[in-house]
Amino acid sequence: MSDFSVFFDYIEKTSGKLLSEDDKRLLMAHFKPRKLRKRQYFLQEGDVCKYIGFIVKGSARTFAVDAKGSEHILKLSVENWWLADFESFYLLTPSHFNIEALEQLDILQTTNAEIEQFLKHIPAFSTMASVINQNYTIAAQKKMLASNSYTAEERYEELIRSYPHFLQRFPQNMIASYLGLSPETLSRIKKNFLK
Repeated sequence: MSDFSVFFDYIEKTSGKLLSEDDKRLLMAHFKPRKLRKRQYFLQEGDVCKYIGFIVKGSARTFAVDAKGSEHILKLSVENWWLADFESFYLLTPSHFNIEALEQLDILQTTNAEIEQFLKHIPAFSTMASVINQNYTIAAQKKMLASNSYTAEERYEELIRSYPHFLQRFPQNMIASYLGLSPETLSRIKKNFLK
């Protein structure tokens, strides 16, 4: 299956609408395939996020580095997810985040101006964007609630419920950072969880 057929499938499934042949041609003309090597950056802190990328294959992490040099993972991304710092992408401000490929990454990327055209002219794309915005808002609220109110054990249980595949895809130290835990705490929780 080509990168674009995976992408078209995703748009149609997410929106519940079919893409016309004209829609597909327009998307193919303006989404550019790009490959990133493992450890290559899609975005670096301080740069403006000029592109949004759809992951066809591979995984990535979005992280920030604090004043002490410690990394904090905000998001782990896999196939059929989007890559961008949305604040930087829409407001054209310097990003506070780094987005790094964790495996070879095959993406389709485009610009903000082109996204605006798709939203106006492609009904399936517009509906897909609304669904994604709802899902991201819900996910962000859940993550905020978890980080402010849940115990370490409850955060781990929520991860298993929401993203069980993360445990196979990402190393334990990254899962710990994503959950806001030390690797030692996560190890202890996992041992207790298996009892």
